[in-house]
Amino acid sequence: MKLLRLLPLLALTACATPADRSGMLSSYEGLTPREGAVRTSIADGRDEAALAGVKRVAVAPVRLAQGEGGAWLSPAERILLLREVDAQLCFELSERYEIAPTPEAADAQVRTIVTAVRPTGRVGSALSAASSFFIPGPLGLRVPGGLGGMALEAEMLDRDQRQIAALTWNRTATPVGTDDPSLSRIGDALQFAEPFADVAAEVMSPKGMKTRSPPKPDPCAAYGPRIRAEGYLAKFATGLYVPQMSGAQAEKPTAEDPPRD
Repeated sequence: MKLLRLLPLLALTACATPADRSGMLSSYEGLTPREGAVRTSIADGRDEAALAGVKRVAVAPVRLAQGEGGAWLSPAERILLLREVDAQLCFELSERYEIAPTPEAADAQVRTIVTAVRPTGRVGSALSAASSFFIPGPLGLRVPGGLGGMALEAEMLDRDQRQIAALTWNRTATPVGTDDPSLSRIGDALQFAEPFADVAAEVMSPKGMKTRSPPKPDPCAAYGPRIRAEGYLAKFATGLYVPQMSGAQAEKPTAEDPPRD
């Protein structure tokens, strides 16, 4: 009974707090904080009339903001995280718009910046996975000290480089909930790529727009399958989120690849 009384308090201690704006969006004017978002801090705004005229969208590679927010990431972690956000944005936007290969061929372009990444604690995740084995249930318990997170900003620009939709998004894992522990330092951040992309695509669409089945051929095929059964099996077997089995297909950078920050 004591544990049940503590659950709401534990959840509240990990509520997302607004992240500092990076200054990398073309404008922050008109972004309104969303009320009632417990686990995520969101501010957004959009031009409904302008969005109604968008049919084809180009998605620029996600970038990592300069500064301390992600300075601790290794090159491999950085590539893996940006690749996953790229994938999820492509998946979500392609269910609403045609994905154009270049900005010149599109009605609008989407730009996204990862402004902060908070590491997932490996020791805390191992303890959390062990506890879930002994205390099974739909909601997992996480050690508060090992909770990771991520903050992002995104905007949609029309052909005249005018901002027609934008949002800031910040989330930290909660001690009680469905955020799976991971032995990867970016485990929580990787898991948050999908919910961020879902909100971003919704903000960048006219109200009432219905999603559609993924187009064929899939414009996002380079990122691998949209449904990754291996990740679910790994979570069932270990109680952990395993990026190598749950994330986007690994990118193979070459020496000629430009930096993404």
